[in-house]
Amino acid sequence: MNLPLKISAVSYLNTFPFVYGILKSGWLENFRLYLDVPSVCAEKLKNDEVDVALVPIGALPDFDHPVIVSEYCIGATGKVKTVLLLSQKPLEQIDNIYLDYDSRTSVKLVRILAEHHWKISPHWINLNPGQSDRPEQLESIVAIGDKTFELVKQYEYIYDLAEEWFRFTGLPFVFAMWLSKKDIPPNLKEQLNLALSYGIQHKSEALEYFTDKLPACGDCLDYLENNISFQFNEEKKKGLQLFLHYIK
Repeated sequence: MNLPLKISAVSYLNTFPFVYGILKSGWLENFRLYLDVPSVCAEKLKNDEVDVALVPIGALPDFDHPVIVSEYCIGATGKVKTVLLLSQKPLEQIDNIYLDYDSRTSVKLVRILAEHHWKISPHWINLNPGQSDRPEQLESIVAIGDKTFELVKQYEYIYDLAEEWFRFTGLPFVFAMWLSKKDIPPNLKEQLNLALSYGIQHKSEALEYFTDKLPACGDCLDYLENNISFQFNEEKKKGLQLFLHYIK
């Protein structure tokens, strides 16, 4: 693999610790970092534009032999706050659900929950970029990322998809994993994991570094500490395998 190591990561609040660790830990020296929405991270890795990417798990079937390169992920063991079904109606009355352009994972997750957990059969309508910024036009939407902190103010009914998944399965949910299409040199893999670990251990510093980019989330540190779970442990692996089973 030629240096520098090309990395694609998500540009949301929940990944600021990862990005901070990559940029400021000192463990990685020769790299190029690209900040993208989840769907673009997956496309860049698929098209060999980057060596490593934080890939949404909904895109895993697109890869023949994905290589997990880190013991860290973006996951949740309960409420995640930033992957939501927002509605003007209760679940049993929903006719149409609009789907966020930015994430295939949340789209697949909400379809699983609708069929197997909530037992509803809405019409699914794909949103174009920017449409979820006009909530007054939409009855019910699936939205992800930092924009949800503002969007929740526009809706009466809020369903947290990670929390609903846990109620359905008893397992945590993994939203994104660090992947490569081929093995990266062991020293680079070690350096990447040390950088990610550094960022997770320095969340406050990460928030201070990105202070001009923080959404109106209330207590952003509390969100990172209590809503995002970064360890890719055995329970999360079980949750991941169950999700992949459903999307087959």
